[in-house]
Amino acid sequence: MRAAARPGRRLVLALLALAALAFGALLFGRYPQPGFMDPADLASDAMARNVVLLIRLPRVLAALLLGATLGAAGCAFQLIFANPLVDAGFLGVSQGASFGAALALVLGFGSLGLFGSAFAGAVLALALSVFLAARIRFGGAVLRLVLSGIAVSALFSAAVALIKYGADPRKELPEISYWMMGGLSGATWATLGMASAPALVAVAYLSLTRFRLAILSLDEATASTLGARPSLERGLALAAAALGVAAVSAMAGAVSWVGLIVPHAARLALGTDSSPTVPGSAILGAGFVVLADAVARGLFPGELPLGVVTAFLGTGAFVFLLLGRRVRVERG
Repeated sequence: MRAAARPGRRLVLALLALAALAFGALLFGRYPQPGFMDPADLASDAMARNVVLLIRLPRVLAALLLGATLGAAGCAFQLIFANPLVDAGFLGVSQGASFGAALALVLGFGSLGLFGSAFAGAVLALALSVFLAARIRFGGAVLRLVLSGIAVSALFSAAVALIKYGADPRKELPEISYWMMGGLSGATWATLGMASAPALVAVAYLSLTRFRLAILSLDEATASTLGARPSLERGLALAAAALGVAAVSAMAGAVSWVGLIVPHAARLALGTDSSPTVPGSAILGAGFVVLADAVARGLFPGELPLGVVTAFLGTGAFVFLLLGRRVRVERG
């Protein structure tokens, strides 16, 4: 009983740490001087209040939403596919979002049009992956999804390369390249509002069904004997995760490594029992992105792309886990 309660206490502590980190991120930046803002300035400086409420607050909330969604989705994908090297952008979702965003930038869409086009591209990639998986005539359901995801990812990556080849190298090509590096500099209350509904539904669904996800990693016959309906439950979980990733990718661009490295950290912190790792991955993912975004926007005179910071931090953490033999790459 005591051992079972330990992950719960750790989740509560992680939530408290996340709240403190988010509050610190609101005060961290380059106004009125580099570093942390004195909270007293919020009462006396109208510009400081505007910076915090209109710029930093939606950006920190967007970072929380982005990290929680990528973390929970990455954990769900790794459980369902029984593969610790799968990330949240599997099934071509990230590549589809990149295609939609690149197309919107070439066509001159505004920020809301960019969000809609990126989300539509991500959903299209997901639909194509499911369509192809249903028509592959060999292998199990998981293998068919893996193969279709690889094919769809390659297809949309090629389409993005084609759009970049034809884009204006002075204006459109830099915008496409910057978007694909990921970032929250364009996060507003409007884009946050559009992304929050599907992303929060995805995180909530995956957290509530976390006890079923480990069963879905088993083969069809074994999962069925344990009372699961593998095809239906796996499809719902993958759809929820992919739609959540599509929404936050449309908001922030392609942000790598969060969905890959955060579930490993959650398993180290909470143990190998899969039930607490999905909410744990959401909490740790939110904290990871908030920290990375604070570094990206406030540590240097010029803002760094968020995807670059998460790649540096994630790569370092992954190498550390590999050297410590804390990442298992074989199927259990």
